[in-house]
Amino acid sequence: MEDQLHPDHGFQPEDPQAEKSEPQEATPEPIAAQTPEPQPEPQPEPAEAPVEAAADATGTEERVDYSEGVAPPRPGDILHGKIVQVADDHVLVDVGYKSEGVIPLNELTYRRVQSASEAASMDQEIDAMVLSVEGEEGSLRLSKRRADEAKVWEDLVAAYESGTVIEAPVAEAVKGGLVADIGARGFIPASQVERGYAQELHPYVGQTLRVKIIELDRTKHRVILSRKVVLEEERKQNRERIWETIEEGQVLHGTVKSLTDFGAFIDLGGVDGLLHVSEMSWGRIQHPSEVLHDGQEIEVKVLRLDRERGRISLGYKQVLDNPWDTVEQRYPVGAIVRGKVVRLATFGAFVELEPGVDGLVHISQLADHHVTRPGEVVAVGEDVEVKVLRVDPVERRVSLSLREAGGYQSQKRDPYAETETPDGGGATIGDIVGDDFKGLLD
Repeated sequence: MEDQLHPDHGFQPEDPQAEKSEPQEATPEPIAAQTPEPQPEPQPEPAEAPVEAAADATGTEERVDYSEGVAPPRPGDILHGKIVQVADDHVLVDVGYKSEGVIPLNELTYRRVQSASEAASMDQEIDAMVLSVEGEEGSLRLSKRRADEAKVWEDLVAAYESGTVIEAPVAEAVKGGLVADIGARGFIPASQVERGYAQELHPYVGQTLRVKIIELDRTKHRVILSRKVVLEEERKQNRERIWETIEEGQVLHGTVKSLTDFGAFIDLGGVDGLLHVSEMSWGRIQHPSEVLHDGQEIEVKVLRLDRERGRISLGYKQVLDNPWDTVEQRYPVGAIVRGKVVRLATFGAFVELEPGVDGLVHISQLADHHVTRPGEVVAVGEDVEVKVLRVDPVERRVSLSLREAGGYQSQKRDPYAETETPDGGGATIGDIVGDDFKGLLD
């Protein structure tokens, strides 16, 4: 027993840890000695993956698969899709969701349309904003016009801040103004359509107006536009340009702005000029409306300029043919012509041969008997035949004779009939003295 326990005999007590470690060291040896089994070759992925990648590489529209854990659309999201059905009051849009989205007619466009087909077509690709996701099926209610507004809003803000002029197609006339489609709903108040107040708005529908944004509020979807501001700025620029270049004697194009008893105001494209009634016609007129009307476009001649007071005097008859330039050809001496008595004076009667050409029948040429007052023989408004005695185109005078034409009235008239016009006849010294001497010589 003692021999068994003596250390010299080489006996070592059992080590529990050693017993446990020996199997662990022995285990790898038989595994390392084994021949490894062949591993299977890597298999290529299914053919569908490369096809899908190729489609993406060619730019084919990516469709969101909402069944693979992707969050469903939320109100305010903007989705891209294709119109798959067009009805009278709505359109259906495929946006890749489990159900198609519906766009009601009033969310399709700002324009007033009777049917969705007026604003949409089959297979048309559009962007639409999600308004709501309803029911277990996740029905989508969409808006194209709000998506359009969201896309253009940044441009509208930039145009508003910079004061840029934009073009606004007028969609409809409503109470108090015009509705314009600028990607968003723009409103032009009636007071902002023209430089003055526009009474009739329907003629503007279908036109494209140049406007500026004068009020912008995205939270209220409010865009207020003004054409008046643009017109005022352009008028100011034109006014400066006109005053820099205008000179007396120029012939300018203008538009009749308004008529008064004494003349007409002509818009020269930024500056108003006065056309006096006396400069409208070579003939005699009582009121400007006999020659012109509001809105008429005419050519006028600049007669006088007052730069300090900002006034321009214009002439209209100066751009028309002057009847005195060819009066000798139309009324040769000795010719018998017809005319109308237009004025009576103490020394004779004025006869209008044509508008702008009056001739004087001296009192001595009214009849072959003594005449005290012209009213004894002729009356204003009477048509008479007269003989041409003398023509002076430079002085613009024509001397006529009633007695030599044989057209005088033999019967006596009221000797106290009116023989002078309210303005005293408007005769010149030459009319009185020259013709009196001519009468004495006769």
